[in-house]
Amino acid sequence: MSDLAKEESAKEVDNVLRQTRIMYRSYSNVGIRDDTDFLLWFAAPAVDDIQRAVEKLYTTVFGKYVVPSRTYLSCTRPSAYAPSSAPQGFIAGDEPKRYVIVYPFTKTREWYLLPQESRQKIMDEHIAVSRMYPQIILNTTYSFGIHDEDFMLAFEVDNIRDFQDLIMDLRETEVSSYVQNDIPMIVCIKKEIVPLILSMG
Repeated sequence: MSDLAKEESAKEVDNVLRQTRIMYRSYSNVGIRDDTDFLLWFAAPAVDDIQRAVEKLYTTVFGKYVVPSRTYLSCTRPSAYAPSSAPQGFIAGDEPKRYVIVYPFTKTREWYLLPQESRQKIMDEHIAVSRMYPQIILNTTYSFGIHDEDFMLAFEVDNIRDFQDLIMDLRETEVSSYVQNDIPMIVCIKKEIVPLILSMG
């Protein structure tokens, strides 16, 4: 596309997404992964709302060029291990941080067979480590029964090394032995829709 056509198409996408009135954020993966150039993060009361937004996105000029590489579906719900935690991050309407690292997450079946008291004790250690990094915002959503994983995690952070330090510390906790899958880890850089589309070749 010519630069002018690309700019017009970017404005069209921005307008279409604004009119859907669902919550969304856009991120760039250009040069960071070999399987994706951007990530769109949607939130809405119902999955139908998100589907309608994506359908409208595909009707745009830019949408004709989109080939999805990954799609994840999950729901928000109160934590079983930290029930007093207030909503934060995307759903709470907080300002986005510079980066978001998203990844699907599945625990082993053995984890769910442990007594609730044992799981709570193990998770208390996990939560204590996470609280050492208050600058990192965790968005935990649940995919049980509606997608291939148990959870979809999204960590928001301004310094990517902080996230790396957190993950290295969490690897040493007991709950790590009950992780079945936590890949792919997708690093995303916050970028608004128009500059995002203009940055792509």
